[in-house]
Amino acid sequence: MTPRASCDAVLLLTHSGDFYTVELVAEALKRRGARPFRLNTDCFPASVKLSARLGGDRAAHLVEDAGAQISAEEVRAVWARKLWTPQMGADLDERFREMCVRESVAAFEGFLDALHEARWVNDIQRGRAAENKQRQLRVAAASGLRIPRTLVTNDPAAARRFFAETEGRMVVKLLRPLTVGMNADSDFVYTSRVSAEDLDGAETLRHSPVVFQELIPKACELRVAWVAGEAFTGALDASGTSRGQTDWRRAAPEECRWRRDELPAEVSSGLRSLMSELGLAFGAVDLIRTPAGKHVFLEVNPAGEWGMLERDLGLPIADALAGALLSDEWRVKEGSGC
Repeated sequence: MTPRASCDAVLLLTHSGDFYTVELVAEALKRRGARPFRLNTDCFPASVKLSARLGGDRAAHLVEDAGAQISAEEVRAVWARKLWTPQMGADLDERFREMCVRESVAAFEGFLDALHEARWVNDIQRGRAAENKQRQLRVAAASGLRIPRTLVTNDPAAARRFFAETEGRMVVKLLRPLTVGMNADSDFVYTSRVSAEDLDGAETLRHSPVVFQELIPKACELRVAWVAGEAFTGALDASGTSRGQTDWRRAAPEECRWRRDELPAEVSSGLRSLMSELGLAFGAVDLIRTPAGKHVFLEVNPAGEWGMLERDLGLPIADALAGALLSDEWRVKEGSGC
């Protein structure tokens, strides 16, 4: 009789361009006695191999990446850091590209379904639902958090009315981020201040709706890595920089520095309620602290970046994530074999 596989592996779903944070979590898992397995989702189906057998005495799901392989029954937990669209080879006939992408996505989702007994950070379906920025703001407000006045529209007239309502203190941003890691790429779109001249070209909104928000005065901006109920908070004041006034990510590293911070009890309580309602074990939360000391919630990214907080401030976020993945809250269902 073939021995059952050990159930000590933690699957790290990411992409081939990812670095630093995924390595930190892998090392933290090793220190706790777990076996991390990195799976670069963008490499499927070009180089990552996947096989699923169903029917007969027992189902079997196997995936192989860079010569290493793992079966679904070995996986105790999954860190769904980044899931990438399948990358097709340049030699593939364009007539079949869309079909191959669809089939690859379907096959990979089938493999992930085989991991339904594992502990997920975050559950994929909950994570995708939580990316809805309008839902985030609604739930945040219901959780007692302050939110900025916000307009999502493709209507130029509505944008101009909102500009007047905010007395010209308005910013614009996207509903979904374009970046894939700690380093912003050339396609990154920052939060930007809107001028009256910008609205002269508002007719281009017919191509795509965007998010307009009132400009919130800042004492500092906060990035909170929320891990299973624990808030790791960094603060940064980029308002004095030439480029970082509306978005700290535009400032050069030498222009402003992260410092440790703490959240008031009522803000932590609001975030706990928000994350519970969204069903997230992890999220990168952005807030503004106003000069009057009020905290305003902007958004939460279920797969957001936190590496700079650990790197610059020594916050043990990777270890907290490893702990969440291996938490006692994870339970094996009856008859799972692990």
